[in-house]
Amino acid sequence: MDDAGIQVLKENLLKTCRRLAERGFVAATDGNISVRLPDGTVLVTPSGRNKSDVEIEEFIIVGMDGKVLGGIGRPSTEFAMHSFIYKARQEARAVVHAHPPFATAFAAARIPLDGLVFPEVIVTLGKIPLADYATPSTPEVVASIEQLVKHYDAIMLANHGVITFGETLDDAYNKMEKVEHTARIAYLVRELGGAKELTRAEIERLAAVSEKSYGKKIDIERLFG
Repeated sequence: MDDAGIQVLKENLLKTCRRLAERGFVAATDGNISVRLPDGTVLVTPSGRNKSDVEIEEFIIVGMDGKVLGGIGRPSTEFAMHSFIYKARQEARAVVHAHPPFATAFAAARIPLDGLVFPEVIVTLGKIPLADYATPSTPEVVASIEQLVKHYDAIMLANHGVITFGETLDDAYNKMEKVEHTARIAYLVRELGGAKELTRAEIERLAAVSEKSYGKKIDIERLFG
């Protein structure tokens, strides 16, 4: 990728930082975002910077081994989690970690958003599982998501927030929005007495529509496994 292409990625990364801050998905220096570059290196947000204030020149290029190759400051302390995801999911090109309030509240209560309730969530994310608690910025985080990363694009981290990843930065960010929106609705549903989950027959019909209209196959056995 030439310099112009990298500049576009940096601008999109900056836009995503601002969107996370404006939506209240991060506060102060919370959260971290990265994009995998074509050469296998990673463009990542710096540690200790407010996403409302960080500037393009502060973004850091890091090797998969964590070695800083360009930029100023230190990369996010959660970089090991990002690099693990990139290694485990070759199609992933971007990772977003944030603390959206409703989803993080569910994570702190240790309540996964894995009910088969919302068709849009089933089609796009399947389920939103909850990883076991792990001390932030330690190898424990990687161990906590190791089995989940293989099958899910959005994972709640117990007492710690949410991580999403996708084929583009916009894709990863949109999944974060989807998780938080789902959590808000789930909270309201609980106030109304609880959700009514879709039946297997209803999900089978949804799967047929999803594959025909969107070309996206739903793994029904995993949903009910």
